Amino acid sequence: MNGFNVNPSAPMPIYAQLERAIRFAIGIGELQIGDQLPTVRQLAVELSINANTVAKVYAQLERDGVLETRRGVGTFVKDRPSENGSSAERRLQLEIMVGEFLSDTEAAGFTLDEVLEFILNLGKKASTNNG
Repeated sequence: MNGFNVNPSAPMPIYAQLERAIRFAIGIGELQIGDQLPTVRQLAVELSINANTVAKVYAQLERDGVLETRRGVGTFVKDRPSENGSSAERRLQLEIMVGEFLSDTEAAGFTLDEVLEFILNLGKKASTNNG
């Protein structure tokens, strides 16, 4: 079983949830460079979603340089997104992630001021803990 979760009743499309879950797993080190992901069919069955959705996510992550598919072997984590790509690509990726985050927080009923205050307080805690 994998650590990916999708919620069909969430406002975010399933493909976006899956893409975010894979990127998150890579970001926190749950998936390492060179790790093999489940096949499209395996993951679709495990998550009870359409195989075309999984294939779409894998293809997008491959275009983004996050995954690589080796014909006849499988799909693997290629590299950490933070370690490749131009600064313009990275900025675009950050804009997308922040936009999704703000959309999620708004859907959950949080104001922008509440979100900013929370983030600033996290930053203060982190600098206190590291200093």
